[in-house]
Amino acid sequence: MKKNQLKLAVAGAVLGMASVANAGIIIPAGEWTVDLSGNINTFYSNTDFSGLYATRTISGAVTSNTATVTSTAGNVVTTATASSSSAASLTARAVGSPLSANSNMISTGLLPSAIGIGAKTRQNDLDVAIQTTFFVGANQSGAGTGAFDSGNGLNSLNVRQAFLSFGDKSWGTIKAGRDLGVFGSDAILSDMTLLGVGTGAGGAGNSTLGRIGSGYIYADWVGQMQYQSPNFSGFQVTGAMREPMQNANNHNLGFDGKATFDFAANDLTGRIWLGGIYQKVGASAVAATTSTAAGVIVGNGTTTTGYTQVNVTTTTAASAAYQKDAKAVEVGAKASYAGLSLVGYYYDGKNLGSSTVTNATALSGLWGKSGSADQDVKGGYVQATYKLPVGTTLGASWGKSQVQATADSSTAYTAANAGDFESTSWVVGAYHPLTKHLNLVAEYTDNQYDNISNFKGYSGSAKTGSLGAILFF
Repeated sequence: MKKNQLKLAVAGAVLGMASVANAGIIIPAGEWTVDLSGNINTFYSNTDFSGLYATRTISGAVTSNTATVTSTAGNVVTTATASSSSAASLTARAVGSPLSANSNMISTGLLPSAIGIGAKTRQNDLDVAIQTTFFVGANQSGAGTGAFDSGNGLNSLNVRQAFLSFGDKSWGTIKAGRDLGVFGSDAILSDMTLLGVGTGAGGAGNSTLGRIGSGYIYADWVGQMQYQSPNFSGFQVTGAMREPMQNANNHNLGFDGKATFDFAANDLTGRIWLGGIYQKVGASAVAATTSTAAGVIVGNGTTTTGYTQVNVTTTTAASAAYQKDAKAVEVGAKASYAGLSLVGYYYDGKNLGSSTVTNATALSGLWGKSGSADQDVKGGYVQATYKLPVGTTLGASWGKSQVQATADSSTAYTAANAGDFESTSWVVGAYHPLTKHLNLVAEYTDNQYDNISNFKGYSGSAKTGSLGAILFF
């Protein structure tokens, strides 16, 4: 089985398991070679929330309200109808909200703990291999719901890899099964916070986000049928048909691919890549709904002068079915020389992400589109790391993801209250190899959210300090 050629700036060869596992514990088994590999990591993190992110939330939606008022006075009966509408607005978070001020957690980082079981052989002039990897968090979550569960010792098992592959260096490799997506894979595998925490700490879930949604779109783990060409003096092409995300009926498959060029000249090594992704996203039609609150009586404290009875009917408008193109392109480069490593990455797309923030999770890096209007997304990050003579690697990175305001958000909040969502973050970190496989990690992340849910002025920040360790085997 071909080992992953991607080398993280701070992890080196020990982190190749994100696509195809590097050699771990090798066990000969007849014609097969079995490879057991994985990681265990745990971090303490403290996150301070500030601004409206910590104290307010968006509530409400655009509705039409009709109130029928019937008044009686003596023998006279009067009926009148009045209409009003309500729109989304900011309200205070509930007292005791988990994100009201500060959060302390013991959890895994961006990369959940995992154990992978792979096997490979050479048969009939083909390299044949299988890989299955099981991921799990450290915190007490039930089915991935987060750290705020009942304390029953629960956590969720996440099978992110289950694929077979076969091929030969003369014509390439075919992979079929569940694995990391092609688009965005180099961005996340080049992210120094894959060894640590990054953004998204302090909220629900059994892993953090690193730079997902604050520098790149999440490659995710999807069912796919993939072809990777032979390596032509460093140049390679990879393409895949994949399970579509957020498709109403799975009628259309998704497609992604990339071209990469790996280079090495004296002590300078690196990679340049160009990728793209395309699929359809959509939603089924939803019928209008009407509800009436009847029998609400408002009196003035006496029965002799009459009463007022108010029946309020609330109508939610129907939404039509829609289907949109979700697509994006990416370009990136990384280079290493004499202990210094640099990464630069940029993406630009449409209808891939969301401007919503759920707990501490920015959804701009996930497949979370809502509404029928086309929505532009873009972002990127830059990163620099330097390995000191003592072995410690120091790193700093900056990144941003943006989700455009659309006609949907302008309708919901009025045009004056709609704005482009931005998630911007700084990360600094220190990564020290205590042994060949064990790394101690310290990070600090400053993440700013502007115009959450495309609501102008709904902004705040999350600042996280984390300490922990990650061990690869």
